[in-house]
Amino acid sequence: MAMLPDRAKVVQFSKPDVANVIGLVAAKTSAIKTDADMKSVTIGVPRSFAGDIQVNKDATEGTTIRRFDDDAATIQALLSGKIEAAGSCLFYVQRLKQQRPGVFETKLEFTRLDNGACTRLGDKPFNAAINSFLDQMIAKSELKVPYEEWMGMVPPSFPDVIEGIPFTVA
Repeated sequence: MAMLPDRAKVVQFSKPDVANVIGLVAAKTSAIKTDADMKSVTIGVPRSFAGDIQVNKDATEGTTIRRFDDDAATIQALLSGKIEAAGSCLFYVQRLKQQRPGVFETKLEFTRLDNGACTRLGDKPFNAAINSFLDQMIAKSELKVPYEEWMGMVPPSFPDVIEGIPFTVA
């Protein structure tokens, strides 16, 4: 789950194990290079998803934004030409490459959301076990295999601290 300070009030996060880039994906041939260029295309986003929030924050006034119920509907709208770009997470490009190899790419990167496992607040043993497991995976470079298989990339460096989000139970 994305590690956000408001969420950390109701769940205990582990150390981060995924870095999800929130961006804008479009055809490689699209001329989108800046936030201002978003006004020239119709953008789709899953309703209330982090990409919806970021596209609204970064788009210039007058940008056409269409909201869909979920990721699948947004991706389908992009593939079918109902929209020209989509507010996306790192999984979009991988899914789009499976459907149309070489056609789509991330045009803009808005933000990175680190993700971690969640436990109940105060559950020190479970949180410690997850963190120990992650430490071992990272130390042995074992996180690389699932990251490459499921996300199509090598794992990034993860932060040691995220403001407002403790990784361990005190």
